[in-house]
Amino acid sequence: MKWIYICSPLRGDYEANTAAAIRYCREVAMQGDFPVAPHIYCPRFLDDTKPEERQRGVAIGLGLLKKCDEVHVYGDHISDGMRTELNAASLLSIPVYYKKG
Repeated sequence: MKWIYICSPLRGDYEANTAAAIRYCREVAMQGDFPVAPHIYCPRFLDDTKPEERQRGVAIGLGLLKKCDEVHVYGDHISDGMRTELNAASLLSIPVYYKKG
């Protein structure tokens, strides 16, 4: 079972973006892998609108990213948060795959 980091937007339309990320997680789980999506987990206990709490969430996400085998990118737009994740994946030599959302 591979750990797959889900890289997709959150900000903007939080409700729709969260629902989409849940669909992506299901897709990964149904293929037999473990989805890792801190952007739908961390907002349950951190306020993404508060800069300090957002930074904590980003740090948690990057910590999880280090444990992943692949990054799957969803969506037509790369947000600032996604760019941070993709840069980290590149530095860690984690393969990145662009998926249809």
